Amino acid sequence: MTHLKRQSVPKRWPVARKGTPFVVKPNFNQERGIPLLIALRDMLKLCQNRKEAKRAIYEKKIFVNSKEAKDEKNTLTLFDTIGILSAKKYYKVILTKKGKYSLEEITEKESAFKISRIIKKKTLNGKKIQINFRDGKNFISDMKCSIGDSGLINMKDKKIEKCLQLREKAKVIIVEGKHSGKVGAIEKIKSERKMVKINFGKDEDINVLIKQIMVIE
Repeated sequence: MTHLKRQSVPKRWPVARKGTPFVVKPNFNQERGIPLLIALRDMLKLCQNRKEAKRAIYEKKIFVNSKEAKDEKNTLTLFDTIGILSAKKYYKVILTKKGKYSLEEITEKESAFKISRIIKKKTLNGKKIQINFRDGKNFISDMKCSIGDSGLINMKDKKIEKCLQLREKAKVIIVEGKHSGKVGAIEKIKSERKMVKINFGKDEDINVLIKQIMVIE
Protein backbone atom coordinates (compact mmCIF):
# COMPACT_ATOMS: atom_id res chain seq x y z
CA MET A 1 0.00 0.00 0.00
CA THR A 2 1.44 3.38 -1.02
CA HIS A 3 -0.71 5.60 1.18
CA LEU A 4 -1.46 6.27 4.84
CA LYS A 5 -4.67 7.59 6.31
CA ARG A 6 -4.10 11.25 7.09
CA GLN A 7 -5.25 10.79 10.67
CA SER A 8 -2.66 8.01 11.14
CA VAL A 9 0.48 9.86 10.07
CA PRO A 10 3.20 10.24 12.75
CA LYS A 11 2.79 13.32 14.93
CA ARG A 12 6.23 14.53 13.87
CA TRP A 13 5.13 15.04 10.28
CA PRO A 14 4.23 18.68 9.50
CA VAL A 15 1.01 17.63 7.77
CA ALA A 16 -2.39 19.26 8.31
CA ARG A 17 -4.87 16.94 9.98
CA LYS A 18 -7.59 18.08 7.60
CA GLY A 19 -7.38 17.52 3.86
CA THR A 20 -7.43 14.57 1.48
CA PRO A 21 -8.09 11.24 3.23
CA PHE A 22 -4.68 9.79 2.38
CA VAL A 23 -1.05 10.90 2.27
CA VAL A 24 1.97 9.20 0.72
CA LYS A 25 3.57 6.34 2.65
CA PRO A 26 7.40 6.37 2.82
CA ASN A 27 9.44 3.43 1.57
CA PHE A 28 11.04 2.84 4.97
CA ASN A 29 11.57 4.34 8.46
CA GLN A 30 8.06 5.76 8.74
CA GLU A 31 8.58 6.70 12.39
CA ARG A 32 12.05 8.19 11.87
CA GLY A 33 11.58 10.35 8.81
CA ILE A 34 9.33 11.97 6.23
CA PRO A 35 8.74 11.17 2.54
CA LEU A 36 10.56 13.39 0.06
CA LEU A 37 7.18 14.32 -1.44
CA ILE A 38 6.04 15.85 1.87
CA ALA A 39 9.23 17.92 2.03
CA LEU A 40 8.91 19.21 -1.54
CA ARG A 41 5.16 19.83 -1.62
CA ASP A 42 3.99 20.54 1.94
CA MET A 43 7.10 22.05 3.53
CA LEU A 44 9.00 23.83 0.74
CA LYS A 45 5.93 24.46 -1.47
CA LEU A 46 8.04 23.71 -4.56
CA CYS A 47 5.30 21.72 -6.24
CA GLN A 48 1.54 21.53 -6.01
CA ASN A 49 1.09 17.80 -6.38
CA ARG A 50 2.80 14.44 -6.64
CA LYS A 51 2.98 14.58 -10.43
CA GLU A 52 5.07 17.77 -10.34
CA ALA A 53 7.38 16.30 -7.70
CA LYS A 54 7.93 13.16 -9.77
CA ARG A 55 8.72 15.29 -12.83
CA ALA A 56 11.33 17.32 -10.92
CA ILE A 57 12.95 14.09 -9.72
CA TYR A 58 12.86 12.58 -13.23
CA GLU A 59 14.53 15.73 -14.61
CA LYS A 60 17.30 15.33 -11.99
CA LYS A 61 16.60 18.66 -10.31
CA ILE A 62 16.42 17.23 -6.79
CA PHE A 63 19.37 15.84 -4.82
CA VAL A 64 19.26 14.08 -1.44
CA ASN A 65 22.51 13.76 0.50
CA SER A 66 24.49 14.85 -2.59
CA LYS A 67 22.94 12.12 -4.77
CA GLU A 68 20.21 12.36 -7.39
CA ALA A 69 16.82 11.65 -5.84
CA LYS A 70 15.15 8.55 -7.27
CA ASP A 71 11.70 8.29 -5.71
CA GLU A 72 9.29 10.76 -4.11
CA LYS A 73 8.43 8.10 -1.51
CA ASN A 74 12.02 7.80 -0.25
CA THR A 75 12.40 8.70 3.41
CA LEU A 76 14.32 11.73 4.65
CA THR A 77 15.67 11.05 8.14
CA LEU A 78 17.04 13.52 10.68
CA PHE A 79 19.86 15.70 9.25
CA ASP A 80 19.43 14.40 5.70
CA THR A 81 19.91 17.18 3.14
CA ILE A 82 18.00 18.27 0.05
CA GLY A 83 19.48 20.17 -2.88
CA ILE A 84 17.26 22.07 -5.35
CA LEU A 85 19.58 22.61 -8.31
CA SER A 86 17.42 25.01 -10.29
CA ALA A 87 17.12 27.38 -7.33
CA LYS A 88 20.58 26.66 -5.90
CA LYS A 89 18.94 26.13 -2.52
CA TYR A 90 19.90 23.55 0.10
CA TYR A 91 18.07 22.35 3.20
CA LYS A 92 18.58 20.05 6.16
CA VAL A 93 15.95 18.01 8.02
CA ILE A 94 15.81 19.09 11.66
CA LEU A 95 13.60 18.59 14.71
CA THR A 96 11.92 21.63 16.23
CA LYS A 97 11.68 22.10 19.99
CA LYS A 98 8.14 20.75 19.71
CA GLY A 99 9.44 17.53 18.19
CA LYS A 100 8.19 18.25 14.64
CA TYR A 101 10.23 17.78 11.48
CA SER A 102 11.22 20.99 9.76
CA LEU A 103 13.69 22.14 7.11
CA GLU A 104 16.55 24.54 7.76
CA GLU A 105 18.28 26.32 4.89
CA ILE A 106 22.02 25.58 4.69
CA THR A 107 24.92 26.19 2.32
CA GLU A 108 25.92 23.97 -0.58
CA LYS A 109 29.07 22.95 1.31
CA GLU A 110 27.05 21.96 4.39
CA SER A 111 24.71 19.86 2.25
CA ALA A 112 27.48 17.29 1.67
CA PHE A 113 27.57 16.33 5.37
CA LYS A 114 25.21 14.77 7.87
CA ILE A 115 25.40 13.53 11.45
CA SER A 116 24.04 10.18 12.58
CA ARG A 117 24.33 8.07 15.73
CA ILE A 118 26.33 4.83 15.78
CA ILE A 119 24.16 1.91 16.87
CA LYS A 120 26.38 -1.06 16.00
CA LYS A 121 29.92 -2.08 15.07
CA LYS A 122 30.91 -5.31 13.38
CA THR A 123 34.26 -6.87 12.46
CA LEU A 124 34.32 -8.24 8.92
CA ASN A 125 36.78 -10.52 7.13
CA GLY A 126 40.23 -8.96 6.97
CA LYS A 127 39.64 -7.22 10.31
CA LYS A 128 37.71 -4.44 8.62
CA ILE A 129 35.23 -2.59 10.84
CA GLN A 130 31.70 -1.91 9.65
CA ILE A 131 29.96 0.94 11.47
CA ASN A 132 26.16 0.96 11.38
CA PHE A 133 24.17 4.14 11.90
CA ARG A 134 20.71 4.94 13.21
CA ASP A 135 19.47 6.05 9.78
CA GLY A 136 20.27 2.66 8.23
CA LYS A 137 23.53 3.66 6.58
CA ASN A 138 26.75 1.73 7.19
CA PHE A 139 30.39 2.35 6.32
CA ILE A 140 33.68 0.46 6.43
CA SER A 141 36.01 2.66 8.47
CA ASP A 142 39.04 2.57 10.74
CA MET A 143 37.75 5.64 12.59
CA LYS A 144 37.89 5.05 16.36
CA CYS A 145 34.27 5.40 17.41
CA SER A 146 32.07 3.67 19.98
CA ILE A 147 28.42 2.73 20.01
CA GLY A 148 26.51 5.81 21.19
CA ASP A 149 28.93 8.22 19.53
CA SER A 150 27.91 10.06 16.37
CA GLY A 151 29.69 10.23 13.07
CA LEU A 152 30.04 13.27 10.84
CA ILE A 153 29.54 11.65 7.44
CA ASN A 154 30.79 13.05 4.16
CA MET A 155 28.00 11.92 1.84
CA LYS A 156 29.85 12.91 -1.33
CA ASP A 157 32.96 10.91 -0.52
CA LYS A 158 31.02 8.23 1.39
CA LYS A 159 33.25 8.25 4.44
CA ILE A 160 33.20 9.20 8.11
CA GLU A 161 35.01 12.50 8.55
CA LYS A 162 34.90 12.78 12.33
CA CYS A 163 33.76 10.98 15.45
CA LEU A 164 31.61 13.00 17.86
CA GLN A 165 32.09 11.32 21.21
CA LEU A 166 29.41 10.64 23.78
CA ARG A 167 31.04 12.43 26.72
CA GLU A 168 30.32 15.00 29.38
CA LYS A 169 29.78 18.53 28.01
CA ALA A 170 29.02 17.17 24.53
CA LYS A 171 26.13 18.93 22.79
CA VAL A 172 23.24 16.59 22.08
CA ILE A 173 19.73 16.57 20.67
CA ILE A 174 16.97 14.39 22.06
CA VAL A 175 15.61 12.36 19.14
CA GLU A 176 13.02 10.15 20.84
CA GLY A 177 10.46 10.50 23.63
CA LYS A 178 8.40 13.41 24.89
CA HIS A 179 11.39 15.77 24.97
CA SER A 180 12.25 15.23 21.28
CA GLY A 181 13.83 18.26 19.63
CA LYS A 182 15.40 19.72 22.77
CA VAL A 183 19.11 20.52 22.55
CA GLY A 184 21.43 20.66 25.56
CA ALA A 185 24.77 19.56 26.99
CA ILE A 186 25.55 16.32 28.81
CA GLU A 187 26.12 17.07 32.47
CA LYS A 188 26.65 13.51 33.64
CA ILE A 189 26.75 10.04 32.09
CA LYS A 190 25.14 7.30 34.20
CA SER A 191 26.53 4.25 32.38
CA GLU A 192 25.11 1.70 34.81
CA ARG A 193 21.59 2.98 34.13
CA LYS A 194 22.24 3.72 30.43
CA MET A 195 21.17 7.31 31.02
CA VAL A 196 22.57 10.82 30.78
CA LYS A 197 21.73 13.99 32.62
CA ILE A 198 21.27 16.84 30.15
CA ASN A 199 21.43 20.50 31.05
CA PHE A 200 19.47 23.08 29.05
CA GLY A 201 20.65 26.16 30.95
CA LYS A 202 18.87 28.22 33.60
CA ASP A 203 19.06 25.31 36.06
CA GLU A 204 16.93 23.14 33.80
CA ASP A 205 18.06 19.53 33.44
CA ILE A 206 16.50 16.12 32.83
CA ASN A 207 17.56 12.48 32.74
CA VAL A 208 17.24 10.77 29.36
CA LEU A 209 18.10 7.30 28.08
CA ILE A 210 21.31 7.26 26.03
CA LYS A 211 19.45 5.60 23.14
CA GLN A 212 17.15 8.64 22.96
CA ILE A 213 19.89 11.18 22.21
CA MET A 214 22.32 12.00 19.43
CA VAL A 215 25.63 13.83 19.85
CA ILE A 216 25.80 16.80 17.46
CA GLU A 217 28.96 18.60 18.67
